[in-house]
Parts: sequence; C-alpha cells; structure tokens
Amino acid sequence: MLILLPPSETKREGGAEGTRLAVGELGFPTLAAPRRRVLAALEELARDPAASAVALKLGPTQAHEAERNRRIRRSPVLPSLDRYDGVLYDALDAETLPEAARRFAQEHLAIASALFGLTRALDPIPAYRLSADSRLPGLQLRRQWAAAISAVVDAAPGLVLDLRSEAYAALGPAPARANSVFLRVVTEEGGRRRALNHFNKAGKGRLTRALLLAGIDHPDVDSLLGWAAAAGVRLEPGAPGELDLVV
Repeated sequence: MLILLPPSETKREGGAEGTRLAVGELGFPTLAAPRRRVLAALEELARDPAASAVALKLGPTQAHEAERNRRIRRSPVLPSLDRYDGVLYDALDAETLPEAARRFAQEHLAIASALFGLTRALDPIPAYRLSADSRLPGLQLRRQWAAAISAVVDAAPGLVLDLRSEAYAALGPAPARANSVFLRVVTEEGGRRRALNHFNKAGKGRLTRALLLAGIDHPDVDSLLGWAAAAGVRLEPGAPGELDLVV
C-alpha cells in the first residue's frame, strides 16, 4: 500500500544542528534528476526577492518565506512528516506516533512536494516555499514532475490511496487502475453529500493517523473498506475511482 499525502504551505522551523539537505539520499531515487533541476531554478529565483514575491505569491509579511529558499542548502533538516504544519498535519500529530507507526509510514506513505516530487515520511528536508502553482524561471513544474511521479506511483505494489489535493494530484497523476483510489472528504445532509474544505484536511489527517497506527499493508480497496468498517471509520465507495470519507 502507498498513501499519498499533500504537503502544506506552512513548514515548521528547525532541525538537527549540523544537518543539511542531501538530495541524493532522499527516497524514490528516480526523482533525483528533476529534483536537482527544480532546486536549481528555485535557488535562481531566490536571488531576486521581488521576483520571488511574485512567483511564490508572497505578501508583505511573508518575506521570511523567500529567505528560506535563499538558505535552503544551509538549513537544518527534519523528517518530512515532521516538517509540514497546518490542519492535516496537526490532526495526524506525527510526533506522538509510536516508532512502529513511524516505520510503517516510512515504507507506506509518500508526501507530495512541488520541490522534491515525492518524499518518504522520514526523508530529511529543509523548510522551503514552493507550491504546485508557483512559477519558476525557465521551468514548468508539471512538465518536470508528471511522468516521473506517475511512474513512481504506478510501481507501488498493492493499494494506492491518494489523499492529495487536486493541484498536487495533477502534478503527478496516480495510475488509473482498480486498486488506485482518490479520497474525497464529504458530509451528508438530507441524504445528499457535499465536499468539505477545512474539515477535509482534518479528516485526512485523522484517517492517516489511524492507518499508520493500524499498520496494515492493504493490498486492495476491499481490504481497506473491511478495516474501516471494523474500525468505525465511515469510508465508502464514491464516484468511479474514488472513495468518500464521510465525517
């Protein structure tokens, strides 16, 4: 099983003193070449604060985000699962996971990134700012990532559970196959379902935490649905190729 998570715009500061980004040591080594190209383009952009503000859609109070990119090679690193912040990652609460769950995450969870493509849960990365819709000089993010990420995801055995936002799913589409499903978080009112926004992220975070704690390598959708029913998680078939998490 491979669980695909979106990143977050906000990143936690910090990391172990003396550590630095080592692109060649990140998981999914077939992504190393596009990672280096995107990183080089981001570093070029970071030399121009005004251009960075436009390309990264930064407001007057977000100058520190561009500064992160200027020192990206010198910044300390944290595991990806601990680096990201925000609603989804608050609900996941990775720092309180037992070691067995974190080891399971390293094998069965990948976090999407406009900078790194995909990272494994414990891959050490610095704080940075780059989004799926950012514009880099002389480089189109989707052209760099689409085929490379899709190949990585397609090679994953068993179930692919895609919890990414639509923007990051488009950056590297998951394969169209029976055991690859996109998750939508919905609520049910008056017999009708509607998608959620804020609670969408919290629902995904809680579901991911439950999956990591359970530590089951689901081979297919039926296995996942059986676990969900037993665990009291309302996970149901939705549109073709999708599952609905009803909250």
